[in-house]
Amino acid sequence: METKTERLRISGIDCANCAAKVERGVATVDGIEAANLDFAGQKLYVTYQGEAPRDATYDAVVKRVQELEPDVQVSRDVPSDENHVHDHGPFLTQVKKIQFSVGALAFVSAFFLPSSIELISFAMAYFLIGWDVLRNAIRNIRQGQVFDENFLMVIATLGAFLIGEYPEAVAVMLFYQVGEFFQHRAVDQSRKSIATLMDIRPETAMLENGQTVSPMQVKVGQRILVRPGEKIPLDGTILDGEAFIDTVALTGESVPRRVRTNDAILAGTINTDGRLLIQVDRLYSESTVAKILDLVENASRHKAPTEKFITRFARIYTPAVVGIATLLAVLPPLFVANATWEDWIYRALVFLVISCPCALVISIPLGFFSGIGAASKRGILVKGGNHLESLQQLDTVVFDKTGTLTEGVFEVTELRPIACSDEELLKVATLVEQHSNHPIAKSIQRTYASYGEVTESVQGYQEVAGSGVVGRFGADTIRAGNARWFKELGYETLDQAKDGTYVHVARNDVYLGYIRIADNIKGSTVEALARLKTLGVRKTIMLTGDRQATAEAIGRQIGIDQIHAELLPDQKVEQLELILKQADGRVAFVGDGINDAPVLTRADVGIAMGGLGSDVAIEAADIVLMTDEPKQLAEAIEVARATRKIVYQNIFFALGVKAVFLLFGAFGFATMWEAVFADVGVTVLAVLNAMRILKK
Repeated sequence: METKTERLRISGIDCANCAAKVERGVATVDGIEAANLDFAGQKLYVTYQGEAPRDATYDAVVKRVQELEPDVQVSRDVPSDENHVHDHGPFLTQVKKIQFSVGALAFVSAFFLPSSIELISFAMAYFLIGWDVLRNAIRNIRQGQVFDENFLMVIATLGAFLIGEYPEAVAVMLFYQVGEFFQHRAVDQSRKSIATLMDIRPETAMLENGQTVSPMQVKVGQRILVRPGEKIPLDGTILDGEAFIDTVALTGESVPRRVRTNDAILAGTINTDGRLLIQVDRLYSESTVAKILDLVENASRHKAPTEKFITRFARIYTPAVVGIATLLAVLPPLFVANATWEDWIYRALVFLVISCPCALVISIPLGFFSGIGAASKRGILVKGGNHLESLQQLDTVVFDKTGTLTEGVFEVTELRPIACSDEELLKVATLVEQHSNHPIAKSIQRTYASYGEVTESVQGYQEVAGSGVVGRFGADTIRAGNARWFKELGYETLDQAKDGTYVHVARNDVYLGYIRIADNIKGSTVEALARLKTLGVRKTIMLTGDRQATAEAIGRQIGIDQIHAELLPDQKVEQLELILKQADGRVAFVGDGINDAPVLTRADVGIAMGGLGSDVAIEAADIVLMTDEPKQLAEAIEVARATRKIVYQNIFFALGVKAVFLLFGAFGFATMWEAVFADVGVTVLAVLNAMRILKK
């Protein structure tokens, strides 16, 4: 059955328990296959069933959300050129300010009133300060959603009233609301900080005539002007001008890059010192920056196993604690000498206040969201918390060679013709390679350009996967490819004594010789492999279609553990299957994201050398390294481990504090004041701790 997923904006939801409740509620709407609420990113992903009437189903989704959370707003996703740093509204509205002020005044007044009427003043203060909590608790109980922080606070404070602890009941509700205010501020500021760091969207574009418009309005072929200090608004080609371009927003690289006339340039980069006239090559919606933003915005939809576990844990944990609190209130007065009902009910109420797991279910998603944001600022695009968590467990990293460990910029270094000149050997190879965009073919084309220009057109052009190409020119059939293929065809080839990639050339039945092409190792490759070892990666492996001698020579230079060469694309997948079976942990494959799509998909973590503007890489991989530098893989692992460290800190901190206060509450050493700190205070601290990832 065909399905379609739509992304909706959801605002005004700062409680992770409420988010989980909305997610479960929306999933029950007729016509909905699945619902996934991204608490950190404030987005609701709704998957429709088959050919459901989607407008009607959308209306049903909105209705269901507002039944569960009346103050939460749902809307269709905003256009991609709008600002994504949303203000979800103040926690303290004007009505709430008046309500809390009158409530606080009634609370203070109660201490100066005669004991015969003080209860009325305390009750008034309680209902004014706690009205929202009471209303939400009653509404949730009606809908079968019992175990949340509203229910726990109502039971605890009403219980305090029943046993005569009026001041404490009101004070705890007031303290809880103050804590909720700070929690709201912390969560909202966290989201805004992350969104601001990741938002590289250009706001305006200036046309050649000086008119300023939205980038969304500019069409392909139009010309735009970019002055010094301005952000490049769209992908294009420079028609006039020269400048240094700051690419840090896309790649994390702090060193500016020089661009000149005829160079390609990308949206999101910044013109630092020149005036550029640019012809637009792609609509904004198809630009690299738009695709990167969409990727990052959707990243927190894919939850890490730790996030999923904490959500499941919270659903079991809270009811369990409520059950323990009930036993704590009932059993000691029945079976322990001198145990009073009032004392043990109070202890049970303290126990209830402490039990809310907000610190966990809020801070853990924000931790992963912050980790994804921190990685994106370094030019590392991670498509979900699940992939970030997988990076922490890498045992083996498998690399493609060309364009991954090496520059992928090939140069002709040797010509070995037989019974023909260097120029003729190059010309014949260029004839058959003239329409190929492969880096090796391009190097041959560039070299022949110094001799002349190819005017003849190839006919019957055919690529033989992993072997070479063949085409016809008049009565002649020309082949260019590797030695293995030529030997299969019956040619006797020259020996390949030196390192490099060899292209053998033949015309009809005559072998013409070979062209040797070399590829340089990337500057950061050796450093990257060494850092991976220090980070605990047990084995590094190279899979390449290049010949064995070339692969081994490069492998020795860079210090890689294992080499498998002369592989066709399907053989790479077969080798990876064997590696996966032998590995003790996760296996990552790092490739260029174009020819290696099957291997990227099969690996535990697919990592693409995205480069500037590589659409295929961005779509194919789990993680994209935007500078094409292997050292970014080590940086990605370091970000992942920093994220794990902070997430685990939050888990142990929240559970540890709650465990201590639960024991204190059970033994009568903690009051409701400490209980509220153990709930709201710990949540605020955990959220602030999650934000530290962005500072690392």
